[in-house]
Amino acid sequence: MNILIHNALVVDGTNPPHCGWLLTSGAFIDSMGEGDFRGDIPVGTEVVDARGCLLMPGAIDCHVHFREPGLEAKATIASESRAAVAGGVTSFIDMPNTIPQTTTIAAWEDKMARAEHSSAANYAFMMGATADNLAELLAAPAHLMPAVKVFMGSSTGGMLLDEPHALASVFEAQGARIVVHAEDQSIINANIRAAEPIADPDNMLWHSRLRNAKACVRATEHAMELATRYGSRLHVAHVTTEAETRLFDPAQSPVGKQITAEVSPHHLLWTVEDYARLGSRIKMNPAVKTATDRAALRDALATGRLDIIATDHAPHRLADKQGDVFHAASGAPMVQFSLPAMLDLYDPTTVAWRYAGAPAALFGIDRRGLLRPGYYADMVIVERLDTPHIVSDADVVSLCGWTPMAGSSLSHRIVATYVNGGTSPLPLNFKQ
Repeated sequence: MNILIHNALVVDGTNPPHCGWLLTSGAFIDSMGEGDFRGDIPVGTEVVDARGCLLMPGAIDCHVHFREPGLEAKATIASESRAAVAGGVTSFIDMPNTIPQTTTIAAWEDKMARAEHSSAANYAFMMGATADNLAELLAAPAHLMPAVKVFMGSSTGGMLLDEPHALASVFEAQGARIVVHAEDQSIINANIRAAEPIADPDNMLWHSRLRNAKACVRATEHAMELATRYGSRLHVAHVTTEAETRLFDPAQSPVGKQITAEVSPHHLLWTVEDYARLGSRIKMNPAVKTATDRAALRDALATGRLDIIATDHAPHRLADKQGDVFHAASGAPMVQFSLPAMLDLYDPTTVAWRYAGAPAALFGIDRRGLLRPGYYADMVIVERLDTPHIVSDADVVSLCGWTPMAGSSLSHRIVATYVNGGTSPLPLNFKQ
């Protein structure tokens, strides 16, 4: 199958936008050019008039929780990959806190087999580090394994690894990149003890007080110290504070950086002030912080202190989100609306780089993230709306059926998403 997309504003993270066309051949981009397409159209080619819409590389979401296996009442690989494609995301990397936890090669192979059968997008799965699975991590196939995940703070799934010797062993032995959830559990526990009893546990603002900036900064500093000591490649997930942004070196490309970092759209969109309106819908780990922190995060992504956008898509049933600050589940579904929301915050070139090109460069994903002849034809067409769309729960593709974006207005709409030029999804390959 060939596809010719013409009359598009072609946006790539490394080149200025230009009016042009793109021709695919099977799963790959065959050729591209500026202006009007003037060649012979191959027989059987699907011709798409983009009508001046953006043509961008498909987003690569390097941090999702698709919940399968074990938590299929919340989400499945099938349902959430469809939500991803609806949001212009053509590739995802899933986290290990499922049931069973992805801490063995057998559990990882099971996830890969499930995705081969049911995923609508290209896929990869991280393994998680525990106190006693180092041999499994070292035996994992490097070309299919993007990184090892370490939870330095507790979150959904109970994969906390904060014992000093075990943590150091992972950093010392790992050749793969280490991705950390950086919150200091001892600080969180001390905050909880100091706050008890909480006078108003239904006030979600307490979540950000208990999981405060100090807990994030301390853990990130600790992870960076370990990476420096052992020469490990470190990636800090979902950074949330102004203080943390100052710890990272600015660079437009993550290539060659030993220590990299990501930001999630919800921390770019909401602050503690939004609890009054959204309540537990924006209860997540790490917690949203202040408007000052949000402004620093937005600037750090633009300047390269933060390298990529990754959603931390974490669906729960709405019933799981009920309850007080201790009992409402943490996490929110974000994969479907993040690309349009980021295009409302940043220029298209920045979004194309931080949500496609830079993730591919950071994790060494083979021939994805850019629009180039010879690359996989992962593409998304995006329209800028004359009248903004007000998001509602009725728009949601995810199995959970709700979104914290409900009530927000979006000025961009996903028109079409192409995974491998409309052919079957594939496992991601990594150049370590």
